[in-house]
Amino acid sequence: MASIEDYALLGDCRSAALVSRDGSIDWLCWPRFDSSACFAALLGTPDNGRWRIAPDDEKAQASRAYLGPTMILTTTYRSGGGVVELTDFLVYDAAQPTLVRIARGVEGEVAMTSELVIRFDYGLTVPWVARGPHRELLATAGPLKLVFRTSARSVGRNMRTLSHFKLGPGERVAFTLQCVDSVAEIPPPCDADAALERTRKFWTGWASRCRDALPWYAQVQRSLLTLKALIFEKTGGVIAAPTTSLPEHIGGVRNWDYRYCWLRDSSLTLQALMTAGYWDEAMAWRDWLVRAVAGAPQQAQIMYGVSGERFLDERELPWLAGYEGSKPVRIGNAASNQFQLDVYGEVIDVLYRTGSHLDPHEVSFLRKTPPTLQVGLAVLEHVESVWRKPDEGIWEVRGEPRPFVHSKLMAWVAFDRAVKGMSRFGDRFPVERWRKLRDEIHAEICERGFDPKVGAFMQYYGADILDASVLLAPIVGFLPAHDPRIVGTMRAVERRLIKGGFVLRYEQPDSTADGLPPGEGAFLACSFWYVDVLVLQGRLGEARAMFERLIGLSNDVGLLAEEYDPGARRMLGNFPQAFSHVALVNSAYALAEALKPRG
Repeated sequence: MASIEDYALLGDCRSAALVSRDGSIDWLCWPRFDSSACFAALLGTPDNGRWRIAPDDEKAQASRAYLGPTMILTTTYRSGGGVVELTDFLVYDAAQPTLVRIARGVEGEVAMTSELVIRFDYGLTVPWVARGPHRELLATAGPLKLVFRTSARSVGRNMRTLSHFKLGPGERVAFTLQCVDSVAEIPPPCDADAALERTRKFWTGWASRCRDALPWYAQVQRSLLTLKALIFEKTGGVIAAPTTSLPEHIGGVRNWDYRYCWLRDSSLTLQALMTAGYWDEAMAWRDWLVRAVAGAPQQAQIMYGVSGERFLDERELPWLAGYEGSKPVRIGNAASNQFQLDVYGEVIDVLYRTGSHLDPHEVSFLRKTPPTLQVGLAVLEHVESVWRKPDEGIWEVRGEPRPFVHSKLMAWVAFDRAVKGMSRFGDRFPVERWRKLRDEIHAEICERGFDPKVGAFMQYYGADILDASVLLAPIVGFLPAHDPRIVGTMRAVERRLIKGGFVLRYEQPDSTADGLPPGEGAFLACSFWYVDVLVLQGRLGEARAMFERLIGLSNDVGLLAEEYDPGARRMLGNFPQAFSHVALVNSAYALAEALKPRG
């Protein structure tokens, strides 16, 4: 099984695939991000579904790169017989989800094999395979049918489809796999070359809008492309990651399904995109939000399906062995039923930002889009009634709810942004009431969330546990970065949470802190937050050194997982992770601005 960092992402803004360095697509959910997987070897074995195209020479050396600023991957294999290139991509804007793989000879003659193993229902169901009227292969099970076409001679063996072929200089073989309803007619063949050009034009056109006046342009652009690939374009929903159950600790149980739209993660993703000038995605997500949270605000969830689905019941898949034995493998997410106070602050903050963009002189979106106004006011009214309640917090603890400092901090953000955004409208809104609530929450956090003995804000009121999420206090404007309480918090983080040069989410002294056995890697977003506070404190040399160490963790195609194990020097958690790439973009822009020559 490949290491997490050995995978590259293919995306078409509705689904995603992970392809390893050795040419094996080990994860693909069709037709949507949150559909069941037809290739699930990532969480099991090749018998659970994969598609590998590679030279027969097991000693062949592979190098790979995206084709410019796109989600099209080119892998170059150098074997004893010669050189061959493999181009992989999900076709953008195809009538049906389509995966294309094109093998092309460069030098010498290379013997190649394609091994296609289709298993529906996350590796459980073996489809019926038959020949179509034009010699295409049809793999059918339940609601789906996959259509496989290639000019290479293909045979079925041991419930696999094998294609053996040789490539000389300039010779090429194209493979296509299309997904349709099992009752639908067979779709027409995909023109691989035309699909390649159409997909290339889409991604390069989108990427060209990225602001490029910063030192780490390549890393930022790749992160933005990754974030775009995690948006379900049809609805505007933003998923947290395209995978499930990649472990936060190898062999452990911290294995969660991230193929859903967290309000928090989506809000932060859009803030990063807006910073880079991508406003269309923000507007589409705002519309998605209005549809998703329709109903009473107390019924709002912290996450939804890509079209706003509410029922995301969690279950385990016992037939999958788990990534490197990390069980259980889960689909669905029980955290969808949790109360997490902080998400309301993130939602109000992004609505405030999108509104300010539409008209710099007034928050005109309040009048131009009544549903958005109704959502914002309903959220604020709800926060008024619940901000004192304990919750499960940003890290979605599976233990008892607590008065988390970060949660209270984001409740403060909700009212702070409401005051800033609505003050100009006079008595149309209860701005004075919001201002009093904002000040009350601020005073409570400073009194109950700060431990004078430690000299730092702690994880929750009365806790002796430190949590990196409190680093957001100066970033969101709660206190100045040079306030003694922030300076003390930074010192405590440096003393107690930085391990192996990176920042942990929180201390895990025992299994009672979050209701789960201890053990996980450094959380990359937290390390980027640390960079942001260093920037605000003017510690630019330290900030730059940490930032460049962090981007150095990206794999060979610029992707980051959720966490990193400094001891084993490997990535952990779901991959690629929007949270990590969001934090990279935000830190890059903040640091670049601070490093600009003055005067």
